[in-house]
Amino acid sequence: MSKLLAALLATCIATGAAAQDARLTAITDANVVDIDTGKTIANAVVLIENDKITRIGTAAEVSVPAGARRLSMPGKWLVPGLMNMHVHLGLVLPGAQGAELANETDAEQTLRMAANARDTLRAGVTTVRFTHTDNGNDFALDRAIKAGYVQGPRIETAGELIVPTAGHGFREVDGPYGFANAVRTQFKRGATWIKIAISGGISDTHGAIGAAPMTDEEMKVLVEVAHRNNMKVTAHNGSVQAAEQALRYGIDCFEHGYYLDDATLKQMKAKGVWLVPTIVVSQPGAYEFYKKIGSPPWYLKRVEMVGKQHWAMLQTAIKQGVNIALGTDQMPFEPNDGTTSTVAEAELYAKAGMTPVQALQAATIQPARMLGLDKEVGRLAPGYYADIIAVDADPTANISALRTIHFVMKGGSVIRDDNNPAAIDR
Repeated sequence: MSKLLAALLATCIATGAAAQDARLTAITDANVVDIDTGKTIANAVVLIENDKITRIGTAAEVSVPAGARRLSMPGKWLVPGLMNMHVHLGLVLPGAQGAELANETDAEQTLRMAANARDTLRAGVTTVRFTHTDNGNDFALDRAIKAGYVQGPRIETAGELIVPTAGHGFREVDGPYGFANAVRTQFKRGATWIKIAISGGISDTHGAIGAAPMTDEEMKVLVEVAHRNNMKVTAHNGSVQAAEQALRYGIDCFEHGYYLDDATLKQMKAKGVWLVPTIVVSQPGAYEFYKKIGSPPWYLKRVEMVGKQHWAMLQTAIKQGVNIALGTDQMPFEPNDGTTSTVAEAELYAKAGMTPVQALQAATIQPARMLGLDKEVGRLAPGYYADIIAVDADPTANISALRTIHFVMKGGSVIRDDNNPAAIDR
C-alpha cells in the first residue's frame, strides 16, 4: 500500500509540475487567416500552450488565461509559417562562389547550413524539404535543430540525390539493384523522401535537360522499393520523355518541370502527381543572385534558354489544376526581386494565374498535404504546431503582403519580432 501511495504521490507531483511548466501564450488583436477558405477572423485571439495552438476565436469568444504571455498585434494578419519544398542549405553552384567552396569539408558545410537554417527560419519559412545534401549532413543538422543546439525550420529530407552515372547529381549508381540499394541506404539514414534526377539540369556541363537516361527497370525498381518503405519519390526533371516514363511507374512529384507539355500535365493532374516549380530560378529576379555568386556565361545562357518555356509550363499547370507546392531551389531567404526567393516564388504563382489565396495555400497547406503533415502544420487551428508569421496587410487580397513579414513563431517560440524584440525567446 505504501508503494502505491508513493507512486500516486509522485504522479500528482509530476502532473502539478507539468501544469506549472506549461508555457501559455496569447496573440491578441490580430486578423487570423483561415488558409482553407481565405476568410479572416478579425480581432482574434490565438491561445498557445507550449508548442501547439489550443484555441482560436474572436476576442468576444476567447478569454486570455491569467498568467499567459500576451502578444498584441493590432492591424496585423496572422498566417501559417511558410513552407519551401525545394531547399539545398549546402548549395554549391558553378561560378566564383562554387570555386571557393570546392574543398569544403562536411563539418564546414554543416556549419554553413546551420547559419542558413537560422536565416531561413527568420525569413518566415518554418518547414522545408531538402532535395539533396552531401554525405548525410542534412541528418546532422536536423538532429541539431531538434535538440535545440541551433535554430532552424522543421526538416523533411530526401538525403542524397540518386542518379545514373553521369547524371545530374551526387550519388551515382547503375542497374535496378544499384538503385534499390541507394534507396535503402537513404531510408536507413532517416530520409522521408527519395529524390532522383531523370534528366539533365541547368547547372550541368553535360547531358541534355530533355533527356531520359534511366532504364525502365531502374525506374520501376527504385519507385517500388521507396514505396515499400513508405517513402514518396520526387524527380528532378525537365523532360517530357522522362516524365512519361516516371508516370508509368508511379512517381509522386516532379521538381522544376521546365519542358513539361500539356499532355504530361494532364496525366499529372489525373494521377495526383505534385509539381514543385522552382520558377524563381529561371526568371529575371534570380539574376541578382547569379551575379552575386559569379555564375559563368554558359550557366546564364542555360538559365535564359529554359526561362520562357518554364514560365509557359507553370501557367498551363495552374490552368489545369495540377497539385503545386512551393519550392525555390534558392536559399529560402535569398534576395530575389526585392524580397526573399520564397515570397517571390509565391508572387510568381499569382502572376501566372493563381488567386492570392491559392498562392498562399501553395506556400502552406499544399506542401503540408504533399508531405502528409497536414494534421500538424500548414494551418492555424487547434492541435496544430504554433508556426505563425505576421504581416502588415491581407495576403488573401494581395500575396505581396508576404513582403512585410515582421514576426515569426515556431512551435510557440518567438524567433523574430521586429516591433517588440523583447518578446523574442532566447
